[in-house]
Amino acid sequence: MRNESFILLGVAVFFGITGLVYWFTSYEDGGTAMLAGTCLLGLLPGSYYFWWHRRMGFRPEDRDDATIEEGAGEVETFPSSSIWPFVLGMGAFMLVLAFAFGMWFFFPAVGLILTALVGVTAESRRGGHV
Repeated sequence: MRNESFILLGVAVFFGITGLVYWFTSYEDGGTAMLAGTCLLGLLPGSYYFWWHRRMGFRPEDRDDATIEEGAGEVETFPSSSIWPFVLGMGAFMLVLAFAFGMWFFFPAVGLILTALVGVTAESRRGGHV
């Protein structure tokens, strides 16, 4: 995870410096806030990956002297196709629309989100489609 953390922390440093330069040259709040948010989008996962790298050590992908056999292992199961992530996304989208267009979007959004959460939980417990 070392490489991933360095890439994301590099993104955070780049947009942090760009945000500071932008602020001191334009004194514009909107663009500076967006650049600060982009800096956080690199900083948060980058620091999390770096923390895991420090805790677990080097993976075979991170070492230069690693062999292919060290990275081999059992491939775990992959999730089957499911409709519930789409339903959850539509519920979250309708929830955001409720803030823009009115509270009448709120109730169907909450219904979709709860239905998706129950559906994905039941599907993961039973191991198949619900």
